Amino acid sequence: MDKNEIAKTLNEIADILEIQEENPFRIRAYRNAVRTLENLSLNLDKLVKEEKLTELDGIGKDLAEKISLLSKNKQVKEFSDLKKSIPKGMLEMLEVSGLGAKKIKVLYKELKITSKKELEKACKQGKIAKLKGFGKKTEDNILNSLGHIEAYSQKHLWFSAMQIAHPILEDLRALKEVLKADIAGSLRRKKETVGDIDFVASSTSPKEIMSWFTSQSFVEKISVKGDTKSSVRLKGGFQADLRIVPPEQYGFVLHHSTGSKQHNIRLRQIAKDRDWKLSEWGLEKGSKPVITKKEPSEEDLYQAFNMQFIPPELREDTGEIEIAQKKKLPNLITGEDLQGTFHVHTNASDGKNSLEEMIEAAEDYRWKYIGISDHSKSSTQANGLDEKRLLDQVTQIKKINASNKYKIHVFSGIECDILTDGSLDFEDSILKQLDFVIVSIHRAFKQDRATTTKRLIKAIENPYTTMVGHLTGRLLLKRESYALDVEKVIDAAIANKKIIEINGQPQRLDIDWRHLKQAKERGLLTSINPDAHSIDGLKYVLTGINIARKGWLEKEDVFNTLDLNKIKGRLKKA
Repeated sequence: MDKNEIAKTLNEIADILEIQEENPFRIRAYRNAVRTLENLSLNLDKLVKEEKLTELDGIGKDLAEKISLLSKNKQVKEFSDLKKSIPKGMLEMLEVSGLGAKKIKVLYKELKITSKKELEKACKQGKIAKLKGFGKKTEDNILNSLGHIEAYSQKHLWFSAMQIAHPILEDLRALKEVLKADIAGSLRRKKETVGDIDFVASSTSPKEIMSWFTSQSFVEKISVKGDTKSSVRLKGGFQADLRIVPPEQYGFVLHHSTGSKQHNIRLRQIAKDRDWKLSEWGLEKGSKPVITKKEPSEEDLYQAFNMQFIPPELREDTGEIEIAQKKKLPNLITGEDLQGTFHVHTNASDGKNSLEEMIEAAEDYRWKYIGISDHSKSSTQANGLDEKRLLDQVTQIKKINASNKYKIHVFSGIECDILTDGSLDFEDSILKQLDFVIVSIHRAFKQDRATTTKRLIKAIENPYTTMVGHLTGRLLLKRESYALDVEKVIDAAIANKKIIEINGQPQRLDIDWRHLKQAKERGLLTSINPDAHSIDGLKYVLTGINIARKGWLEKEDVFNTLDLNKIKGRLKKA
């Protein structure tokens, strides 16, 4: 096991111990060990080999022995016995929002509930509301969360799906029988979550390709196998469909398989108004093709309608057809437009790599600047920086910039917690010593809509706030956003000349792209940030770019497309 898998195991054991009402000090020891492993920047295998685990904070001899066994993929009997001591479904109930180990214990004691299915049944029968410490509101929240969990189980993060799909696409394109191939569906439109993975290919020899597709090691189960269309279940739970068509139909099928349902309906209606017929097989007037090219492309299709080519990301029926008819679609931002990024963590708080390691990795992206923003002191779970540690980091960054050791410029900042009343985690006297300040909510998610909105606006109005981090606090397929009037907060950011970030972390992708088009028209400035907690996490600017494009953003709408001198000037004015 790697350190993250071990941390997950230890956290699960702590959950079991809490459900069993074990010694709280023992539970805390496991939780502390989890945090230590999650924040560990040293090589775990080396520490195990050199027997230095006990030198880490919160890890004594007993835990060190268990971690050592787990790192070697060996079984820990105590853990195995603990897992057998409670029904598996009780741990799965921890996925339900608002249910912690203590409440799960009550549900078991009072109602013998051991699974999400039993929990749902008890809620519908009104039994949960009658329990002491629960009530009708809790019962309703549990039912709502169970509904979300069911919906989430049918979806996957875009980033996870693309990691699976891209290698398959590359192998597909490499086959001699394949003339063209692409990803289609919501994955191609870069929706934040997707269901199935759709592939479209053109060929005159489809049988050979289907035999290849259904016999690959990534296939767990063949659902349907045909000469031109097959569906398989991939290892990891994804459903994947491959459709193979003749070259002359490829552009039409790719278009049909990519666009949202409403986008396709709108185009078919426009065709009908012209006495044409648009289908996945072609564009015809009567029995004759409208496009005379032998192998029409998507570009040819839009041209036939006298429209600009509509990028896949925009095919959501949010006005793109009307704008394309006027030939006024935006010149969407690309990854090459970024000059740098902000919202980067180091191992000073809960990151995995050191300050200099993150700087070196950022130089590989050929960026001109990077903004370091570790957590502030209230984020104790993330080893947040207090005033002294923060100012020490500021001094360290100044020395690095003065040394000219790196070509990239480093901005000193903080991801500052927004406290429950909207005030910030540090006094202005500290914040004014930083180059930038990201303000974020990390707690008290259950405040009502008006309170949370007022809380965020107050933080935005602080003169030292530069940008808002992960605006709605959502975690895709895991946690809904807190109650918030997004439009009011956007208006406050515009009025106060503050930035709202597009957080590219694949489970966040927050602010939601659906808010961006109108916000752009009103003058909102964004910054595409990775919320990176490791070197590897810097690549999340790419998923942030996806969201910016879906939100119709252009280069001038994004703060970190500015060059270094302009960024310095803007931050100095702020």
